[in-house]
Amino acid sequence: MRFYPLAAFAALLHAYIGWRIVPGLGAYPRLQVLMLALLVLSSLLMPLGLAAGRTMKQPWADRLSWIGLLLMGLFSSLFVMTLVRDAALLVLWLASAAGLPLPLQSVSRVSAEAVPALALLVTVLGFLNARRTPAVVRVDVPIHRLPSALHGFTVAQLSDIHIGPTIKRAWLQRIVSKVNGLEADMVAVTGDLVDGRVADLAGHIAPLADLKSRHGTYVVTGNHEYYSGAHAWVAELRRMGLTVLMNEHVVLHHGKPANTAMVPHGDPQDDSQIMAPLVLAGVTDYSAHHFDESHRSDPKAALEGAPQTAPVRLLLAHQPRSAAAAAEAGFDLQLSGHTHGGQFYPWNLFVQFQQPFSHGLHRLKDLWVYTSRGTGYWGPPKRFGAPSEISLIRLVTA
Repeated sequence: MRFYPLAAFAALLHAYIGWRIVPGLGAYPRLQVLMLALLVLSSLLMPLGLAAGRTMKQPWADRLSWIGLLLMGLFSSLFVMTLVRDAALLVLWLASAAGLPLPLQSVSRVSAEAVPALALLVTVLGFLNARRTPAVVRVDVPIHRLPSALHGFTVAQLSDIHIGPTIKRAWLQRIVSKVNGLEADMVAVTGDLVDGRVADLAGHIAPLADLKSRHGTYVVTGNHEYYSGAHAWVAELRRMGLTVLMNEHVVLHHGKPANTAMVPHGDPQDDSQIMAPLVLAGVTDYSAHHFDESHRSDPKAALEGAPQTAPVRLLLAHQPRSAAAAAEAGFDLQLSGHTHGGQFYPWNLFVQFQQPFSHGLHRLKDLWVYTSRGTGYWGPPKRFGAPSEISLIRLVTA
């Protein structure tokens, strides 16, 4: 949306909040003035903050973005709570009109005072949740016919980090340090790594090169990479030594190194019992073809040439919506993100209308799908009711 229509729309929504809430604060004239001033500033700074990266130079662009995005988080809660308040008042008014003796004026006044207080509380708690180092969420995924060599195979999944105006190198370094402490067999970054150009953010994603695991770090694109120049970002990530999977796969051989030890029957150990192959595939974002037709997401193509005898097929796909095609292609497990688990209430209630899975482990035919709530956040630095996570996925025998 262009700046002026966005600013006009924001002003209209802020005016609605002011119309419905400010008169109810009449018992506190100073609070009325403060609330009115906040709404005016928010209606101006929120759209300016969204446009700062395109119109201003650093460090002022990031500073204005911080202010605008914080106000966006507060505005979101104010707007939703105002809608809920009005719906409740309408029900009470209808009940009162039907003859029930209800203290409508008192409820209206108290609820008007409660809306800004609750919105501020939710925003502060959401900010603290968003900026903390995410907790590790450990998930066991049972796989049929899993070779003993792959039992306990671990994947540290990062998703939706959104390096940009409010998430920088120091925050990412904390994530990398925590992941390295997990000593995972491999690391997966399932898209939406950045919100900005390579020229502006390359230094801030540099800590990803320090990720350590037995089999390395693998990345797939998310929709935000395409907003930010996917071709340049793919080249930069590969330059850093990360493996970007674009509708393609690699085969990982996992297990104990072969040796010449003797088994009780006196025969040399069978190497097939020691090492086992795992097909790891990655697809471009589900919507990538809207930006580049050659990047159309294709789980089936990602498996072309893969060994038919490989016992496990793991897919990295940014959006859970890739699951139907992944199940058809014959994958055992898909790791996704994109949803943020809704990020903060009440938007977490609506994710299910856009994606088949909002978070957690789910089953689709013979396919397991794990959807991360995301490691970072997008837009407002706010998480409430949808905590961020570093996922540690462990394959276990079914």
